Amino acid sequence: MNVKEQIREFIAENFLFNPDGFDLSDDASFLDEGVVDSTGTLEVVMFVEETFGVTVGDNEIEPENFDSVNKLAAYIARKSAEIAA
Repeated sequence: MNVKEQIREFIAENFLFNPDGFDLSDDASFLDEGVVDSTGTLEVVMFVEETFGVTVGDNEIEPENFDSVNKLAAYIARKSAEIAA
């Protein structure tokens, strides 16, 4: 399963409560769509750290990194590249 699929599955199961999957576009804003609130963002941070083995800095918890499937996947790719370097 690739990163985007893992993110979609996590959001669908933990926020949408939809066993049939994720029915939003990968660019849909989690905040604007009412999928994830500020407390939920902390759950997403824990998911990212535990699933992908990256450490999320407090200053990195912002919509530019955590507000859609595409933004989150790009953030994970950047952090993974930093670890690999």
